[in-house]
Amino acid sequence: MSRIGNRILTIPEGVTVTVGENNFVTVTGPKGELKNNFNKDMKITVDGNKLSVVRPDDTIKNKTLHGTTNSLINNMIIGVSEGFKRDLQINGVGYRCSLAGNTITLNVGYSHPVKVEIPAGLKAEVPTVTTITISGIDKQQVNEFAAEIRKIRKPEPYKGKGIRYADEHIRIKEGKKASK
Repeated sequence: MSRIGNRILTIPEGVTVTVGENNFVTVTGPKGELKNNFNKDMKITVDGNKLSVVRPDDTIKNKTLHGTTNSLINNMIIGVSEGFKRDLQINGVGYRCSLAGNTITLNVGYSHPVKVEIPAGLKAEVPTVTTITISGIDKQQVNEFAAEIRKIRKPEPYKGKGIRYADEHIRIKEGKKASK
């Protein structure tokens, strides 16, 4: 039994959820609007400020889609009401970043600075030269862009240099010992 799929979502004040033909869900709120098309087998019902997802039968496909559909709609509701944010930290001597217009410039140990364009619908801030904050209403888009930036210089396990998530812990390995 899916606990995630069976949970009843509460729609906060100022957020409107409409379910159209073929389970085309539109969620509008103070931060913006998100749209997604879900599997037509799932029954999505909105009753006042409550939203529920019901699966038609207990086949494996419908069981997997049940919880996924519920979670995606919940992320849409949270996104348009509160938004999502991801923080990145840059560690390393001489590693830094800067923001100019719609471009983040990273100096992370390469012979040239790496420039990354910020996608539409996302906001990026650089509060310090070693911190990047990415925010937006679409959870998938925020996390995907953060992963793209992290991939430029992944944290290495010996000194911890590189770009990492603010809540990520890097286990530092012990270096090679010299023989006597």
